[in-house]
Amino acid sequence: MTTKQRAALRAMANTMEPVLHIGKEGISDNLAKQAWDALEARELIKVTVQKNAPFAAKEACMELCERVHAEPVQVIGNRFCIYRQARENSKIRLEDLG
Repeated sequence: MTTKQRAALRAMANTMEPVLHIGKEGISDNLAKQAWDALEARELIKVTVQKNAPFAAKEACMELCERVHAEPVQVIGNRFCIYRQARENSKIRLEDLG
């Protein structure tokens, strides 16, 4: 992913509300499944890491990206955005972003 593509995805994520929240259980199989489904439907999602989570936002971002085969877009404070192109009916194409 190029810096231009990442910047375009960050701009899209700017107005989004978080769709997942990582709490004290951390990244469970259930949370990974929810993230997978959300990425398949939206391609770009925002996640919040709660204060009682077992790790920081950056660590959670890397772990979740690894589990759902996504790419990190941005980590700010206790929130992060990740992207993965949908297998079918892709709306956001990296080639078109720059």
